[in-house]
Amino acid sequence: MHDFTLAFLGGLLLGVAVVGYLYVNGRIAGVSGLVGQVVNKQTRFKTPAIWFLAGLIITPFIYGLFIQSEIKLNASPLMMIVAGLLVGFGTRLGSGCTSGHGICGISRLSGRSIVATLCFMGTGFITVYMIRHVTGAF
Repeated sequence: MHDFTLAFLGGLLLGVAVVGYLYVNGRIAGVSGLVGQVVNKQTRFKTPAIWFLAGLIITPFIYGLFIQSEIKLNASPLMMIVAGLLVGFGTRLGSGCTSGHGICGISRLSGRSIVATLCFMGTGFITVYMIRHVTGAF
């Protein structure tokens, strides 16, 4: 399959999952909020979020059984952990994550989500430019 086809199917599946979660549970499918529900003692066993998150974790492994992937990571495990912690901090600071703001918020025309998405996408663009073209690290 072509990369465009796979990207289109991935986006389609994301849209269906987000709309399905909203329809069935009446809640936005922002991953940081779902993780927050799962780790919270009061909502840990009362939330369907665990099943949604389990699907997010298991699906790439199922995909890998059928499609040969050529993805290579250029970062050490320590760098990946630090990056994950920084993303987690940023999602709490920004009151939501890329899925909550970028997919769910923009689709609802939320001004706050549009601004948040512009901020984190712009920061990502600047970071990649700086690392690749200014420092020459990759």
